[in-house]
Amino acid sequence: MSYTTRTTRTVRTFYSDGRGPPKVETKTYTYGDDSGGSSINGGVNFGGGGGRFQIRFGGPREDGGDQPSYSVPAFSQRPQVVGRPTRKEKKDPFSGVINQSYDSIKKKCLEEGCLFEDPEFEAEDSSIFFSRAPPRPFEWKRPHEICDNPVFISDGASRFDVQQGELGDCWLLAAVASLTVNQRLFAKVVPPDQTFQDGYCGMFRFHFWRQGEWVEVVVDDRLPTYYGQLTFMHSLDKNEFWSALLEKAYAKLEGSYESLKGGSTCEAMVDFTGGVSEFFDLRKAPPNMFSIMLKASQRGSLMGCSIDADPNQLEAHLANGLVMGHAYSITSVLLMDIETPSMSGKIPMVRIRNPWGNEAEWKGRWSDQSREWSLIPDSQKAEMGLTFDDDGEFWMSFDDFSKNFEKLEICNLGPDSLEEDELDGKKRWEGHTENGEWIPRVNAGGCRNYLDTFWTNPQYRVTLTDPDDDDDDDLCTMLVGVLQKDRRKKRKEGLDMLTIGYVIYKIPEGTGEGPLPLDFFKYNASCAKSNNFINMREVCTRHKLSPGQYCIIPSTFEPHHAGNYLLRLYTERKSHTQEMDEETGIIEDQEIRKIPAAREIPPPTEEEQEQEQALKSSFRRVAGDDLEIDAYELKDILNAVFTREFSFDGFSLETCRSMVAMHDGDLSGKLGFDEFKVLWADLRRWKGVFKEYDRDKSGKLSSYELRSALHASGFRLSNRTFSALVMRYSSKDGQIEFGDFILCAIRMKTMLASFKNIDVENSGHAAFDLDGFIQTVMYS
Repeated sequence: MSYTTRTTRTVRTFYSDGRGPPKVETKTYTYGDDSGGSSINGGVNFGGGGGRFQIRFGGPREDGGDQPSYSVPAFSQRPQVVGRPTRKEKKDPFSGVINQSYDSIKKKCLEEGCLFEDPEFEAEDSSIFFSRAPPRPFEWKRPHEICDNPVFISDGASRFDVQQGELGDCWLLAAVASLTVNQRLFAKVVPPDQTFQDGYCGMFRFHFWRQGEWVEVVVDDRLPTYYGQLTFMHSLDKNEFWSALLEKAYAKLEGSYESLKGGSTCEAMVDFTGGVSEFFDLRKAPPNMFSIMLKASQRGSLMGCSIDADPNQLEAHLANGLVMGHAYSITSVLLMDIETPSMSGKIPMVRIRNPWGNEAEWKGRWSDQSREWSLIPDSQKAEMGLTFDDDGEFWMSFDDFSKNFEKLEICNLGPDSLEEDELDGKKRWEGHTENGEWIPRVNAGGCRNYLDTFWTNPQYRVTLTDPDDDDDDDLCTMLVGVLQKDRRKKRKEGLDMLTIGYVIYKIPEGTGEGPLPLDFFKYNASCAKSNNFINMREVCTRHKLSPGQYCIIPSTFEPHHAGNYLLRLYTERKSHTQEMDEETGIIEDQEIRKIPAAREIPPPTEEEQEQEQALKSSFRRVAGDDLEIDAYELKDILNAVFTREFSFDGFSLETCRSMVAMHDGDLSGKLGFDEFKVLWADLRRWKGVFKEYDRDKSGKLSSYELRSALHASGFRLSNRTFSALVMRYSSKDGQIEFGDFILCAIRMKTMLASFKNIDVENSGHAAFDLDGFIQTVMYS
């Protein structure tokens, strides 16, 4: 392990052998890492909140090297406890697919002289349909069993290679046709150096952008056929197989061919490019719609369009030649020169392709063989590559396009989609991504309609500093996309798309780093939001906002729905984004007074004075001459009082042991009278907070209220720590009983006090030997 920055510091280590008060040992440690963070030699590294804190134990290895360092990033998805086994990969439906190694599989097949048969996507009916049996028997065949001279790509890939089969995935075909227009992107998804000749082993590979990263998907070349003909996507050239194998790889990524039925063109466009998709209703298009399309085309963006389906007829044909409920791809947008004896100028034009690749084309103005083309110079026709074949491709004026099509999808390419040598004056988006998870009981708060839980959703701060270069109103363009993960692949498990969206709030100056509280959303309106909450894989909307700080809250429509998501932000100028979080710690008394829900401990009521006297009398009676009690005696004393005030079974022995441990630094297992008085003061505050948040007087708190209740009790919690506390102390229906709330508060105070006593320099680091670490954690 090497560091670019090393710092030495002296640390006092508190430890105990169990036979007396803790001892202190002073050691000098060296720490630091490549990122500038701290890292004491030998130990465990915990991340969380707005920063990190690290706990290390042990020392250097015998060979002179460092002990392994474990690090957890700040909370974005479900937190993981360091050093404990996780089911994350076991539960990941993609783990088997993306962990296959193309090179190692190919080497083994060539050494053994066999053709690859994919164990992750078997040549069987379940790979085609997951909900029913096939309508007829399919036979899986390799390309050389279908034709005599198979080739992967014949004379270059083009949009005319893509022909739809029997599967209802025209949305995918439209995206593939758009992909072929950008040869660099196409080569990234479909590596062209693959062949049925040298080095052939029955395996092909493809690359897809999956939920934030590019992954390689390998497939064998066995394809579903019926009577020797390819059943699904295929090329016009009968011996070309790149499109059929691409569809198979995509079906493998999503779980089956049937999983590809029904979808949005932009969904596939995103998976081919890693871009952010936008959706426009052309009936309500912005006045600069053509300018948006033209800029998108110039940036290499992929586009698709459609007409709403007829509910009474599948893919109904209109008199103008267009098909309802059918996905088309847009392959060009330009201003076309027109010259006549009486006029000259430019006409906004759009080139569109029907993935069927047949005569089902537009029949209006600027259609194939229409008289309007006589107004265009032959040189420009040649430059446009104009043909009048029955190939499914046609031109329309933007005016006719916007009047006849109803939906438009644009996939904006990300910052890494254009190489430096490809920019040629083009602008790239500035991009930021955040991975997150909606966890029931923790942060699955639903939309603004559910105000009491809405504020618990993940919150992200974005800072817009500079307006767009060409914006006269000094506004900043920001594309916000929320993509839900894994849902299409999980269809076979009965899971469908969640209804998702987001809301944006302006953050007032001087607001702290932590999440915005409930009261903020009670009294402040949103400044922007997604066009709607919808059950699509990704929702994306374009916004124009003034420079400043904003809070973005992605959510499901209804609360309590679990799901993983990816938040993506694209801006024309540089911006800064981070999750709104705070560091775990104890809130000092002067800070607590500033919290609306918190208050100083009021003078005891008459009832509390009677309780206190009863407790003191009980303590003296039970304690004996040494005026100390153990956990068993404490349990009897407290329950005699609290079971009268709260409807619960009383404090458990485990809770009372934690109460003793909170004040038992010498490990005696006893509590003295002075410590008992401090404990009583804490219990008064915590029971007051519990009553305040137990608004329905049920004797329970909602897990969504736990953070506010602990805030009012004097604890600041990072998102990771809060999630861990909910999982540890709430029931499966998200309720926290009084005894569990008290136990949670006791252990929080104990652990924070122990950490603070060792971290004397308030650096966020604490050094333990192994015994001290175990005693601190276990005796709490």
